[in-house]
Amino acid sequence: MKTNQFLTGAARSCRTLLCLLIPICITLSVSGQLNINPVKSKVSTLAKRVQQIYTSQIGIREKGANSGPAVEKYLSYVDLPKGNPWCAAFVCWALGEAGVRNPRSGWSPDLFPVSKTIYDRVDNGKLKRVESGEWRMENVALQGLNALTTLNSQLSTFNSPGTGDVFALYFPEKGRIAHVGFIDQWDGTWLITVEGNTNVSGGREGDGVYRKRRLVRSIYKVARYIKN
Repeated sequence: MKTNQFLTGAARSCRTLLCLLIPICITLSVSGQLNINPVKSKVSTLAKRVQQIYTSQIGIREKGANSGPAVEKYLSYVDLPKGNPWCAAFVCWALGEAGVRNPRSGWSPDLFPVSKTIYDRVDNGKLKRVESGEWRMENVALQGLNALTTLNSQLSTFNSPGTGDVFALYFPEKGRIAHVGFIDQWDGTWLITVEGNTNVSGGREGDGVYRKRRLVRSIYKVARYIKN
């Protein structure tokens, strides 16, 4: 009996310590989905470098349909000839210029493997549950500070999308992701982007590299290639 009382008391103490040490970044809804509150984090040096590269391309325009010196440079990076759609090629080229490993593909869906996807829209616009987040607070309380360290490292999975991450738009008529670009800023309702092969109206077959403003609810997936 005394042993059980001691264990119960220890668990309570760990829970109290946990509440003091961990900011509440995530809550688990009744449906099992994670509701994620935006977490502001500093932009890493590498993310700033990627941002500098893609921002430097704003204003680039095609010289002919899906061609021109800059466009062909992006396409060449992914081994495609001029005339091909180039939004994915632009993203891969910019990442490559900063020394960031990437798929080197002009096929937009290739940029969103499960291992890189940090945001996946479901039918109600919430974030899809990430399996690594399947922690229960009582387990952390019972296991102590070693588990707390592990949990803190996993919480980075739930950081809001930010500078240098890659977004995807889904086109029902194609049945797939068909346009991608960089996230420059994200506030939970709107995002500022820099994207290639678009235009003033934000279409997927445009004429250049533009800075755009889009609604978060229009975003299908977000991939992260730059570690925070």
